[in-house]
Amino acid sequence: MTETIPQPRTEEAVDSTADDKVPAPVGAGLLVYAPLRLEARAVRRGLTRPDSQVVRAGMGATRVRQSADGSRPGPFSAMVVMGTAAGLADDLRPGDLVVASEVTDGETTVALPGADLLAAELRRAGLSARAGKITTVHKLIKSSQRSRLAASGSIAADMESAALVAAANGRPVAVIRAISDGGFGPGMVTGGVAALRALRAAAPVAERWAAACRERTVLLAGPRSFCAGVERAIEIVERALELRGAPVYVRKQIVHNTRVVADLEERGAIFVDELDEVPSGATVVFSAHGVAPAVRDDAKDRSLSVIDATCPLVSKVHAEARRFAKEGYTVALIGHGGHEEVEGTLGEAPGSTVLVQTPADVEGLSVADPKKVAFLMQTTLAVDEAADVADALRTKFPQMRAPGSDDICYATTNRQAAVRAVAVEADLVLVAGSKNSSNSVRLVERSEREGTPAHLIDGATDIDLSWLSGVSVVGLTAGASAPPAVVSEIITALSGLGTVTVTERVTTTESVQFGLPREVRR
Repeated sequence: MTETIPQPRTEEAVDSTADDKVPAPVGAGLLVYAPLRLEARAVRRGLTRPDSQVVRAGMGATRVRQSADGSRPGPFSAMVVMGTAAGLADDLRPGDLVVASEVTDGETTVALPGADLLAAELRRAGLSARAGKITTVHKLIKSSQRSRLAASGSIAADMESAALVAAANGRPVAVIRAISDGGFGPGMVTGGVAALRALRAAAPVAERWAAACRERTVLLAGPRSFCAGVERAIEIVERALELRGAPVYVRKQIVHNTRVVADLEERGAIFVDELDEVPSGATVVFSAHGVAPAVRDDAKDRSLSVIDATCPLVSKVHAEARRFAKEGYTVALIGHGGHEEVEGTLGEAPGSTVLVQTPADVEGLSVADPKKVAFLMQTTLAVDEAADVADALRTKFPQMRAPGSDDICYATTNRQAAVRAVAVEADLVLVAGSKNSSNSVRLVERSEREGTPAHLIDGATDIDLSWLSGVSVVGLTAGASAPPAVVSEIITALSGLGTVTVTERVTTTESVQFGLPREVRR
Protein backbone atom coordinates (compact mmCIF):
# COMPACT_ATOMS: atom_id res chain seq x y z
CA MET A 1 0.00 0.00 0.00
CA THR A 2 1.41 3.38 -1.03
CA GLU A 3 0.04 6.80 -0.10
CA THR A 4 1.49 10.24 -0.75
CA ILE A 5 0.99 13.01 1.81
CA PRO A 6 1.89 16.36 0.22
CA GLN A 7 3.36 19.25 2.11
CA PRO A 8 0.43 21.59 2.85
CA ARG A 9 -0.18 24.58 0.62
CA THR A 10 -2.30 27.67 0.99
CA GLU A 11 -5.65 28.02 -0.71
CA GLU A 12 -4.48 31.18 -2.47
CA ALA A 13 -0.87 31.18 -3.67
CA VAL A 14 1.18 34.36 -3.76
CA ASP A 15 2.72 34.99 -7.15
CA SER A 16 6.45 34.52 -7.21
CA THR A 17 9.24 34.38 -9.72
CA ALA A 18 9.47 31.55 -12.19
CA ASP A 19 12.64 30.38 -10.47
CA ASP A 20 10.71 29.91 -7.22
CA LYS A 21 8.30 27.52 -8.89
CA VAL A 22 10.93 24.92 -9.70
CA PRO A 23 12.42 22.57 -7.10
CA ALA A 24 15.21 24.14 -5.09
CA PRO A 25 18.67 22.89 -6.06
CA VAL A 26 20.47 20.53 -3.75
CA GLY A 27 22.22 22.49 -1.01
CA ALA A 28 19.77 25.39 -1.05
CA GLY A 29 19.15 26.57 2.48
CA LEU A 30 16.70 28.48 4.64
CA LEU A 31 14.80 31.61 3.65
CA VAL A 32 13.46 33.72 6.51
CA TYR A 33 10.86 36.42 6.00
CA ALA A 34 10.90 38.91 8.89
CA PRO A 35 8.48 41.86 8.85
CA LEU A 36 10.52 44.63 10.50
CA ARG A 37 14.15 45.72 10.36
CA LEU A 38 14.79 44.96 14.05
CA GLU A 39 13.28 41.48 13.69
CA ALA A 40 15.31 40.77 10.55
CA ARG A 41 18.49 41.94 12.28
CA ALA A 42 17.87 39.74 15.33
CA VAL A 43 17.28 36.67 13.18
CA ARG A 44 20.27 37.38 10.97
CA ARG A 45 22.55 37.59 13.99
CA GLY A 46 21.43 34.15 15.14
CA LEU A 47 21.92 32.35 11.83
CA THR A 48 25.01 30.18 11.43
CA ARG A 49 24.87 28.73 7.91
CA PRO A 50 26.17 30.57 4.84
CA ASP A 51 23.21 29.40 2.72
CA SER A 52 20.63 30.98 5.08
CA GLN A 53 19.10 34.29 4.04
CA VAL A 54 16.78 36.87 5.58
CA VAL A 55 14.36 39.07 3.66
CA ARG A 56 12.63 41.99 5.37
CA ALA A 57 8.98 41.81 4.36
CA GLY A 58 7.54 44.95 5.91
CA MET A 59 4.55 45.35 8.20
CA GLY A 60 0.98 44.48 7.27
CA ALA A 61 -0.60 42.14 4.72
CA THR A 62 -0.52 44.54 1.76
CA ARG A 63 3.14 45.39 2.19
CA VAL A 64 4.26 41.78 2.67
CA ARG A 65 2.41 40.67 -0.46
CA GLN A 66 4.23 43.34 -2.39
CA SER A 67 7.50 42.28 -0.80
CA ALA A 68 6.93 38.62 -1.62
CA ASP A 69 6.09 39.51 -5.22
CA GLY A 70 9.01 41.87 -5.63
CA SER A 71 11.80 40.26 -3.64
CA ARG A 72 14.38 38.12 -5.39
CA PRO A 73 15.73 35.71 -2.75
CA GLY A 74 18.35 33.20 -3.73
CA PRO A 75 17.46 29.50 -4.07
CA PHE A 76 15.94 28.07 -0.91
CA SER A 77 14.65 24.68 0.19
CA ALA A 78 12.46 25.76 3.13
CA MET A 79 10.96 28.96 4.48
CA VAL A 80 10.23 30.29 7.95
CA VAL A 81 8.29 33.41 8.86
CA MET A 82 9.86 34.92 11.99
CA GLY A 83 8.85 38.02 13.92
CA THR A 84 7.08 39.28 17.01
CA ALA A 85 3.42 38.80 17.90
CA ALA A 86 0.80 39.69 20.46
CA GLY A 87 0.05 36.97 22.98
CA LEU A 88 -3.59 35.95 23.42
CA ALA A 89 -3.15 33.20 26.00
CA ASP A 90 -2.97 34.39 29.61
CA ASP A 91 0.11 32.31 30.40
CA LEU A 92 2.25 33.60 27.51
CA ARG A 93 5.05 35.93 28.55
CA PRO A 94 7.38 38.25 26.59
CA GLY A 95 10.03 36.14 24.90
CA ASP A 96 7.89 33.01 24.68
CA LEU A 97 7.77 31.47 21.20
CA VAL A 98 4.68 30.34 19.35
CA VAL A 99 5.05 27.95 16.42
CA ALA A 100 1.99 28.10 14.22
CA SER A 101 0.03 24.87 13.89
CA GLU A 102 -2.22 26.86 11.58
CA VAL A 103 -2.45 30.45 10.42
CA THR A 104 -5.64 32.21 9.41
CA ASP A 105 -6.74 35.64 8.32
CA GLY A 106 -10.38 34.82 8.90
CA GLU A 107 -10.94 33.75 5.30
CA THR A 108 -8.09 31.41 4.43
CA THR A 109 -6.64 28.90 6.90
CA VAL A 110 -3.38 27.06 6.33
CA ALA A 111 -2.45 24.00 8.42
CA LEU A 112 1.23 23.57 9.30
CA PRO A 113 1.44 19.97 10.57
CA GLY A 114 5.06 19.99 11.72
CA ALA A 115 4.51 22.65 14.37
CA ASP A 116 4.68 20.36 17.42
CA LEU A 117 7.93 18.85 16.17
CA LEU A 118 9.54 22.29 15.70
CA ALA A 119 8.24 23.59 19.04
CA ALA A 120 9.77 20.58 20.78
CA GLU A 121 13.12 21.26 19.10
CA LEU A 122 12.99 24.86 20.35
CA ARG A 123 12.32 23.59 23.88
CA ARG A 124 15.29 21.24 23.64
CA ALA A 125 17.35 24.34 22.84
CA GLY A 126 16.26 25.82 26.17
CA LEU A 127 13.57 28.14 24.82
CA SER A 128 9.97 28.45 25.96
CA ALA A 129 7.90 27.37 22.98
CA ARG A 130 4.54 25.90 22.17
CA ALA A 131 2.52 25.15 19.06
CA GLY A 132 -0.83 26.80 18.41
CA LYS A 133 -3.08 28.74 16.10
CA ILE A 134 -1.99 32.21 14.95
CA THR A 135 -4.45 34.74 13.57
CA THR A 136 -3.28 37.43 11.16
CA VAL A 137 -5.15 40.71 11.67
CA HIS A 138 -5.35 43.76 9.38
CA LYS A 139 -4.50 46.38 11.99
CA LEU A 140 -3.23 46.68 15.54
CA ILE A 141 -5.69 44.95 17.85
CA LYS A 142 -7.29 46.56 20.83
CA SER A 143 -7.58 44.87 24.20
CA SER A 144 -11.30 44.31 23.58
CA GLN A 145 -10.46 42.15 20.55
CA ARG A 146 -8.12 39.84 22.44
CA SER A 147 -10.87 37.81 24.10
CA ARG A 148 -12.67 37.33 20.80
CA LEU A 149 -9.56 36.07 19.06
CA ALA A 150 -8.64 33.85 22.02
CA ALA A 151 -12.15 32.37 21.98
CA SER A 152 -11.57 31.32 18.37
CA GLY A 153 -8.67 29.16 19.52
CA SER A 154 -5.82 31.51 18.61
CA ILE A 155 -2.96 31.96 21.07
CA ALA A 156 -1.14 34.74 19.19
CA ALA A 157 -1.87 37.46 16.64
CA ASP A 158 0.30 39.12 14.01
CA MET A 159 -0.17 41.14 10.83
CA GLU A 160 1.80 39.17 8.23
CA SER A 161 2.00 35.38 8.57
CA ALA A 162 -1.15 34.45 6.63
CA ALA A 163 0.02 36.52 3.67
CA LEU A 164 3.60 35.25 3.77
CA VAL A 165 3.17 31.46 4.06
CA ALA A 166 2.04 31.26 0.45
CA ALA A 167 5.43 32.60 -0.66
CA ALA A 168 6.87 29.16 0.11
CA ASN A 169 5.14 28.07 -3.10
CA GLY A 170 4.88 24.42 -2.12
CA ARG A 171 8.14 24.20 -0.20
CA PRO A 172 8.10 23.38 3.54
CA VAL A 173 7.08 26.41 5.57
CA ALA A 174 6.91 27.23 9.28
CA VAL A 175 6.00 30.24 11.38
CA ILE A 176 7.85 31.18 14.58
CA ARG A 177 6.58 34.20 16.47
CA ALA A 178 8.07 35.66 19.64
CA ILE A 179 5.61 37.20 22.08
CA SER A 180 6.33 40.86 22.73
CA ASP A 181 3.47 41.44 25.19
CA GLY A 182 -0.16 40.59 25.82
CA GLY A 183 -1.29 42.85 22.99
CA PHE A 184 -0.11 45.54 20.60
CA GLY A 185 0.57 48.58 22.78
CA PRO A 186 3.09 50.33 25.03
CA GLY A 187 4.24 47.05 26.56
CA MET A 188 5.79 46.10 23.22
CA VAL A 189 8.68 48.48 23.91
CA THR A 190 10.00 46.55 26.92
CA GLY A 191 8.61 43.16 25.89
CA GLY A 192 10.08 43.62 22.44
CA VAL A 193 13.61 43.27 23.80
CA ALA A 194 12.83 39.80 25.17
CA ALA A 195 11.09 38.89 21.92
CA LEU A 196 14.07 39.91 19.79
CA ARG A 197 16.42 37.90 21.98
CA ALA A 198 14.16 34.87 21.57
CA LEU A 199 14.12 35.29 17.78
CA ARG A 200 17.91 35.39 17.68
CA ALA A 201 18.14 32.25 19.83
CA ALA A 202 15.53 30.51 17.67
CA ALA A 203 17.38 31.17 14.40
CA PRO A 204 19.82 28.20 14.62
CA VAL A 205 16.87 25.92 15.41
CA ALA A 206 15.11 27.19 12.29
CA GLU A 207 18.22 26.21 10.34
CA ARG A 208 18.15 22.70 11.83
CA TRP A 209 14.50 22.47 10.83
CA ALA A 210 15.34 23.52 7.27
CA ALA A 211 18.17 20.96 7.11
CA ALA A 212 15.65 18.25 8.01
CA CYS A 213 13.22 19.31 5.26
CA ARG A 214 12.97 17.17 2.13
CA GLU A 215 10.67 14.77 0.30
CA ARG A 216 10.63 11.41 2.08
CA THR A 217 9.43 7.86 1.89
CA VAL A 218 8.06 6.31 5.07
CA LEU A 219 8.18 2.52 5.18
CA LEU A 220 5.51 1.29 7.59
CA ALA A 221 6.25 -2.05 9.23
CA GLY A 222 3.33 -4.42 9.42
CA PRO A 223 2.21 -5.69 11.82
CA ARG A 224 2.77 -2.91 14.36
CA SER A 225 1.15 -1.33 17.40
CA PHE A 226 -1.38 -3.03 19.73
CA CYS A 227 -1.39 -6.80 20.13
CA ALA A 228 -4.36 -8.83 21.35
CA GLY A 229 -3.08 -8.95 24.94
CA VAL A 230 -2.68 -5.18 25.12
CA GLU A 231 -6.09 -4.53 23.56
CA ARG A 232 -7.63 -6.91 26.09
CA ALA A 233 -5.90 -5.26 29.07
CA ILE A 234 -6.94 -1.75 28.05
CA GLU A 235 -10.53 -2.86 27.43
CA ILE A 236 -10.62 -4.48 30.87
CA VAL A 237 -9.81 -1.16 32.55
CA GLU A 238 -12.25 0.74 30.34
CA ARG A 239 -15.07 -1.69 31.12
CA ALA A 240 -14.25 -1.71 34.84
CA LEU A 241 -14.60 2.08 34.85
CA GLU A 242 -17.85 1.83 32.94
CA LEU A 243 -19.39 -0.91 35.10
CA ARG A 244 -18.04 0.04 38.53
CA GLY A 245 -17.33 3.74 38.17
CA ALA A 246 -14.23 5.70 39.05
CA PRO A 247 -11.88 5.27 40.68
CA VAL A 248 -10.57 1.92 39.53
CA TYR A 249 -7.07 1.13 40.80
CA VAL A 250 -4.44 -0.53 38.61
CA ARG A 251 -1.35 -2.15 40.05
CA LYS A 252 1.64 -0.93 37.99
CA GLN A 253 1.07 0.37 34.46
CA ILE A 254 -1.64 -1.64 32.72
CA VAL A 255 0.69 -1.75 29.71
CA HIS A 256 4.04 -0.03 29.32
CA ASN A 257 2.99 3.07 27.41
CA THR A 258 2.77 6.63 28.73
CA ARG A 259 0.02 7.64 26.28
CA VAL A 260 -2.23 4.74 27.29
CA VAL A 261 -1.68 5.35 30.99
CA ALA A 262 -2.38 9.08 30.70
CA ASP A 263 -5.59 8.43 28.75
CA LEU A 264 -6.89 5.97 31.35
CA GLU A 265 -5.95 8.33 34.17
CA GLU A 266 -8.13 11.00 32.57
CA ARG A 267 -11.03 8.54 32.66
CA GLY A 268 -10.61 7.80 36.35
CA ALA A 269 -8.02 5.01 36.63
CA ILE A 270 -5.48 5.38 39.45
CA PHE A 271 -2.16 3.64 38.96
CA VAL A 272 -0.28 2.45 42.04
CA ASP A 273 3.00 0.66 42.61
CA GLU A 274 1.81 -1.62 45.40
CA LEU A 275 -1.48 -2.78 46.87
CA ASP A 276 -1.00 -0.94 50.16
CA GLU A 277 -1.90 2.21 48.21
CA VAL A 278 -5.35 0.77 47.39
CA PRO A 279 -8.19 1.33 49.91
CA SER A 280 -9.60 -1.87 51.42
CA GLY A 281 -12.51 -3.24 49.44
CA ALA A 282 -11.72 -1.22 46.30
CA THR A 283 -11.47 -2.58 42.76
CA VAL A 284 -7.95 -3.27 41.55
CA VAL A 285 -6.80 -4.47 38.12
CA PHE A 286 -3.64 -6.53 37.76
CA SER A 287 -1.60 -5.38 34.75
CA ALA A 288 -1.00 -7.33 31.55
CA HIS A 289 2.46 -8.34 32.81
CA GLY A 290 1.11 -10.62 35.55
CA VAL A 291 1.78 -10.83 39.28
CA ALA A 292 3.29 -13.30 41.70
CA PRO A 293 1.01 -15.45 43.91
CA ALA A 294 2.08 -13.39 46.94
CA VAL A 295 0.43 -10.34 45.37
CA ARG A 296 -2.81 -12.26 44.87
CA ASP A 297 -2.71 -13.39 48.50
CA ASP A 298 -2.18 -9.80 49.63
CA ALA A 299 -5.19 -8.65 47.61
CA LYS A 300 -7.32 -11.36 49.18
CA ASP A 301 -6.20 -10.45 52.70
CA ARG A 302 -7.18 -6.81 52.08
CA SER A 303 -10.60 -7.75 50.63
CA LEU A 304 -9.84 -6.14 47.29
CA SER A 305 -12.06 -6.83 44.31
CA VAL A 306 -9.55 -8.14 41.77
CA ILE A 307 -9.86 -8.08 37.98
CA ASP A 308 -6.96 -9.89 36.32
CA ALA A 309 -5.74 -8.38 33.03
CA THR A 310 -2.70 -10.66 32.78
CA CYS A 311 -2.00 -11.50 29.15
CA PRO A 312 -3.01 -15.15 28.51
CA LEU A 313 0.44 -15.78 27.00
CA VAL A 314 2.09 -14.63 30.25
CA SER A 315 -0.34 -16.81 32.21
CA LYS A 316 0.87 -19.74 30.10
CA VAL A 317 4.47 -19.11 31.21
CA HIS A 318 3.33 -18.94 34.85
CA ALA A 319 1.57 -22.30 34.49
CA GLU A 320 4.69 -23.85 32.97
CA ALA A 321 6.80 -22.55 35.86
CA ARG A 322 4.45 -24.15 38.39
CA ARG A 323 4.38 -27.45 36.47
CA PHE A 324 8.15 -27.75 36.07
CA ALA A 325 8.74 -26.85 39.74
CA LYS A 326 6.16 -29.41 40.86
CA GLU A 327 8.01 -32.06 38.86
CA GLY A 328 11.27 -31.21 40.64
CA TYR A 329 12.99 -29.22 37.91
CA THR A 330 15.19 -26.20 38.30
CA VAL A 331 13.63 -23.58 36.04
CA ALA A 332 16.04 -21.27 34.20
CA LEU A 333 14.00 -18.19 33.32
CA ILE A 334 15.50 -16.25 30.40
CA GLY A 335 14.59 -12.60 30.83
CA HIS A 336 15.53 -9.14 32.03
CA GLY A 337 15.90 -8.58 35.75
CA GLY A 338 13.49 -6.07 37.26
CA HIS A 339 10.86 -6.38 34.55
CA GLU A 340 7.38 -6.84 36.02
CA GLU A 341 6.68 -9.94 33.95
CA VAL A 342 9.91 -11.56 35.13
CA GLU A 343 9.18 -10.72 38.76
CA GLY A 344 5.73 -12.28 38.47
CA THR A 345 7.08 -15.48 36.90
CA LEU A 346 9.89 -15.80 39.45
CA GLY A 347 7.27 -15.53 42.18
CA GLU A 348 5.42 -18.63 40.98
CA ALA A 349 8.19 -20.94 42.22
CA PRO A 350 10.85 -18.80 43.89
CA GLY A 351 12.67 -21.78 45.38
CA SER A 352 13.03 -23.51 42.02
CA THR A 353 13.50 -20.68 39.53
CA VAL A 354 16.69 -18.80 38.62
CA LEU A 355 17.04 -15.83 36.30
CA VAL A 356 19.55 -16.03 33.43
CA GLN A 357 19.98 -12.94 31.29
CA THR A 358 23.06 -13.72 29.20
CA PRO A 359 25.18 -16.72 28.10
CA ALA A 360 27.69 -15.60 30.75
CA ASP A 361 25.03 -16.18 33.43
CA VAL A 362 24.66 -19.74 32.16
CA GLU A 363 28.37 -20.42 32.61
CA GLY A 364 28.14 -19.66 36.32
CA LEU A 365 24.85 -21.48 36.88
CA SER A 366 24.95 -24.33 39.38
CA VAL A 367 21.95 -26.62 39.95
CA ALA A 368 21.18 -29.55 42.25
CA ASP A 369 20.52 -32.01 39.41
CA PRO A 370 21.89 -31.15 35.93
CA LYS A 371 19.51 -33.72 34.44
CA LYS A 372 16.45 -31.91 35.77
CA VAL A 373 16.66 -28.44 34.25
CA ALA A 374 13.99 -26.70 32.22
CA PHE A 375 13.90 -23.24 30.71
CA LEU A 376 11.24 -20.60 30.16
CA MET A 377 11.35 -17.16 28.53
CA GLN A 378 10.02 -13.68 29.11
CA THR A 379 7.44 -13.16 26.36
CA THR A 380 8.87 -9.86 25.05
CA LEU A 381 12.50 -10.82 24.40
CA ALA A 382 14.41 -10.38 21.17
CA VAL A 383 14.18 -13.71 19.39
CA ASP A 384 17.86 -14.06 18.51
CA GLU A 385 19.03 -12.78 21.91
CA ALA A 386 16.87 -15.36 23.70
CA ALA A 387 18.06 -18.08 21.34
CA ASP A 388 21.70 -17.39 22.26
CA VAL A 389 20.95 -17.91 25.95
CA ALA A 390 18.85 -21.00 25.24
CA ASP A 391 21.67 -22.50 23.15
CA ALA A 392 24.11 -21.91 26.01
CA LEU A 393 21.72 -23.70 28.38
CA ARG A 394 21.36 -26.65 25.99
CA THR A 395 25.14 -26.93 25.71
CA LYS A 396 25.59 -27.02 29.47
CA PHE A 397 22.49 -29.13 30.20
CA PRO A 398 21.97 -31.46 27.22
CA GLN A 399 18.89 -33.07 28.78
CA MET A 400 17.22 -29.75 29.48
CA ARG A 401 13.48 -29.53 28.86
CA ALA A 402 11.88 -26.74 26.88
CA PRO A 403 8.38 -25.27 27.16
CA GLY A 404 5.67 -27.03 25.21
CA SER A 405 5.47 -24.08 22.79
CA ASP A 406 7.41 -20.88 22.27
CA ASP A 407 7.20 -18.50 25.20
CA ILE A 408 8.08 -15.39 23.17
CA CYS A 409 4.68 -14.17 22.09
CA TYR A 410 3.53 -14.10 18.49
CA ALA A 411 3.23 -10.29 18.51
CA THR A 412 6.82 -9.79 19.65
CA THR A 413 8.12 -12.19 17.02
CA ASN A 414 5.99 -10.68 14.26
CA ARG A 415 6.97 -7.10 15.02
CA GLN A 416 10.65 -7.96 15.11
CA ALA A 417 10.39 -9.62 11.69
CA ALA A 418 8.49 -6.62 10.34
CA VAL A 419 10.97 -4.02 11.60
CA ARG A 420 13.81 -6.02 10.10
CA ALA A 421 12.04 -5.89 6.73
CA VAL A 422 11.93 -2.08 6.75
CA ALA A 423 15.32 -1.58 8.41
CA VAL A 424 17.18 -3.15 5.49
CA GLU A 425 15.71 -0.48 3.18
CA ALA A 426 15.63 2.55 5.49
CA ASP A 427 18.18 5.23 6.38
CA LEU A 428 16.61 5.56 9.84
CA VAL A 429 13.99 3.69 11.87
CA LEU A 430 11.60 5.32 14.34
CA VAL A 431 9.94 3.05 16.89
CA ALA A 432 6.85 4.38 18.64
CA GLY A 433 6.88 3.12 22.21
CA SER A 434 7.81 4.03 25.78
CA LYS A 435 11.23 3.52 27.32
CA ASN A 436 9.97 0.91 29.79
CA SER A 437 8.37 -1.17 27.04
CA SER A 438 10.56 -4.24 26.60
CA ASN A 439 9.09 -5.25 23.25
CA SER A 440 9.57 -1.69 21.89
CA VAL A 441 13.20 -1.55 23.02
CA ARG A 442 13.80 -4.87 21.29
CA LEU A 443 12.57 -3.34 18.01
CA VAL A 444 15.21 -0.63 18.26
CA GLU A 445 17.86 -3.27 18.88
CA ARG A 446 16.60 -5.37 15.97
CA SER A 447 17.01 -2.43 13.59
CA GLU A 448 20.46 -1.60 14.90
CA ARG A 449 21.56 -5.18 14.36
CA GLU A 450 20.71 -4.65 10.70
CA GLY A 451 23.05 -1.63 10.70
CA THR A 452 20.25 0.96 10.60
CA PRO A 453 20.15 3.62 13.33
CA ALA A 454 16.90 3.59 15.30
CA HIS A 455 15.27 5.71 17.98
CA LEU A 456 12.52 4.96 20.50
CA ILE A 457 9.98 7.78 20.74
CA ASP A 458 6.72 8.23 22.64
CA GLY A 459 5.48 10.56 19.91
CA ALA A 460 6.43 13.04 17.20
CA THR A 461 7.71 15.62 19.68
CA ASP A 462 10.52 13.24 20.68
CA ILE A 463 11.99 13.37 17.17
CA ASP A 464 15.31 15.23 17.15
CA LEU A 465 15.58 17.13 13.87
CA SER A 466 19.27 16.23 13.58
CA TRP A 467 18.24 12.60 13.09
CA LEU A 468 16.46 13.53 9.86
CA SER A 469 19.18 15.56 8.17
CA GLY A 470 20.11 13.74 4.95
CA VAL A 471 17.52 11.00 5.59
CA SER A 472 15.26 10.16 2.63
CA VAL A 473 13.75 6.85 3.76
CA VAL A 474 12.33 6.46 7.27
CA GLY A 475 11.23 3.10 8.61
CA LEU A 476 8.35 3.41 11.08
CA THR A 477 6.88 0.89 13.48
CA ALA A 478 5.24 0.76 16.90
CA GLY A 479 5.68 -1.59 19.83
CA ALA A 480 2.84 -3.87 20.88
CA SER A 481 1.81 -1.45 23.64
CA ALA A 482 1.86 1.75 21.52
CA PRO A 483 -1.45 3.16 20.21
CA PRO A 484 -1.98 3.16 16.42
CA ALA A 485 -2.79 6.89 16.55
CA VAL A 486 0.82 7.67 17.45
CA VAL A 487 2.00 6.31 14.10
CA SER A 488 -0.44 8.55 12.25
CA GLU A 489 0.71 11.56 14.27
CA ILE A 490 4.34 10.87 13.40
CA ILE A 491 3.55 10.66 9.68
CA THR A 492 1.61 13.92 9.86
CA ALA A 493 4.50 15.64 11.63
CA LEU A 494 6.97 14.41 9.00
CA SER A 495 4.70 15.77 6.26
CA GLY A 496 5.36 19.23 7.67
CA LEU A 497 8.97 18.78 6.54
CA GLY A 498 8.03 17.97 2.95
CA THR A 499 5.97 15.58 0.86
CA VAL A 500 5.76 12.12 2.42
CA THR A 501 5.09 8.94 0.45
CA VAL A 502 3.92 6.13 2.74
CA THR A 503 4.50 2.51 1.76
CA GLU A 504 3.62 -0.47 3.96
CA ARG A 505 5.74 -3.61 4.26
CA VAL A 506 3.54 -6.39 5.68
CA THR A 507 5.35 -9.57 6.68
CA THR A 508 2.32 -11.30 8.22
CA THR A 509 -1.23 -10.64 9.35
CA GLU A 510 -2.62 -11.24 12.84
CA SER A 511 -6.06 -12.48 13.83
CA VAL A 512 -5.52 -13.48 17.48
CA GLN A 513 -8.20 -12.44 19.98
CA PHE A 514 -8.48 -13.08 23.72
CA GLY A 515 -11.66 -13.24 25.74
CA LEU A 516 -12.42 -10.94 28.67
CA PRO A 517 -12.63 -12.06 32.31
CA ARG A 518 -16.15 -12.62 33.63
CA GLU A 519 -15.95 -9.58 35.93
CA VAL A 520 -16.19 -7.18 32.97
CA ARG A 521 -18.38 -9.10 30.56
CA ARG A 522 -21.59 -7.30 29.78
